[in-house]
Amino acid sequence: MRFIHTSDWQLGMTRHFLSAEAQARFSEAREQVIRRLGAVAAAQQAAFVVVAGDVFETNVLSPRTVGRALDALSAVPVPVYLLPGNHDPYGPGSVYQSADFKRLCPPQVRVLADTSVVPVSDDVELVGVPWTSKRPAEDLVARCLAHLPPRQARFRVIVAHGQFESMGSQDSAAVIDAAPLEALLREGELHYVALGDRHSTTQQGDTGRIWYSGAPEATDYDEVDPGNVLVVDLEPGGVRVARQRVGTWRFVEHVLAVHQGTAAEQVRRWLAGLPAKSTTIVKLTLSGTIGVLDRARVEAALDEARQLFAAVERHTHRDQLAVLPDGGDFADLELSGFQRQALMELLDGARGDGPDAERYQDALALLYRLARPS
Repeated sequence: MRFIHTSDWQLGMTRHFLSAEAQARFSEAREQVIRRLGAVAAAQQAAFVVVAGDVFETNVLSPRTVGRALDALSAVPVPVYLLPGNHDPYGPGSVYQSADFKRLCPPQVRVLADTSVVPVSDDVELVGVPWTSKRPAEDLVARCLAHLPPRQARFRVIVAHGQFESMGSQDSAAVIDAAPLEALLREGELHYVALGDRHSTTQQGDTGRIWYSGAPEATDYDEVDPGNVLVVDLEPGGVRVARQRVGTWRFVEHVLAVHQGTAAEQVRRWLAGLPAKSTTIVKLTLSGTIGVLDRARVEAALDEARQLFAAVERHTHRDQLAVLPDGGDFADLELSGFQRQALMELLDGARGDGPDAERYQDALALLYRLARPS
């Protein structure tokens, strides 16, 4: 029996650093990835799809977001089982209980709203462990396992959401205890654990049967291996799990050492080497020692790149960039009178080491960019 394991679609997610145009494309990609995983399910002859939590970013969504998501789901050619997670818990006000969801939900889509055993076929049964609030007071998986009825099908799959203590979860009450799961896997009463919440594809433990699928589209810089769905084969002797790439967006974080006189060209060269710019979000940290003129040229290079990339951010809090103001940087501006006096005052402030020095350096860089010869 083969099926697709995915999670953390987080439809309706927004990112503050994206322009309106890039945000629209980012949202569109999260909808289109549903259609791509549907194509994977068809090509792989999968029997069904499980989505292990956080289908939606929140329970407060526009009718358009809900409608487009369900339209994409209608294109998936096999049954799809949705698990409410911590972002979209099944409770009062849940998106899954909204009029829009109920009206537009395709017939092959089912919400795992409780821990009832769900027969998928004569061979497979699912047990979902949904979140019913954002702050559970206990380990939801352990509570479910303590009341499991005897297995009726050949294979049993648990679909759950959350993190293990070994991952340093902050939701201490809801941390999943691995021991009961591993015991049932060893006893043959459980055959696979489909998890969500961790956005990087990750195997948990050493049984080869507990997996986080990861988010099918990247959501942040700290994700190690997002952009996948898992193709899972349940077999009498074990389980086979294969990654299938479906994502199109990337978050790239990089530290770049730059040098005086060539800093802007170094930044341009590194950015030019990145592929798929329109679907790449960059956070750049700079290190080195440069002049104010270099800094102004670097900022100009970043502004140029923002026309090509989905977003380009400067990670200023981690910068190890020393800017040494030099009056010679501004010789070609031919400033005089009050303008020259203002320049000298800015230079004096920028050479200091007080909390306002960076503000003076920002002002100098802006002055150069505004007043430089065409």
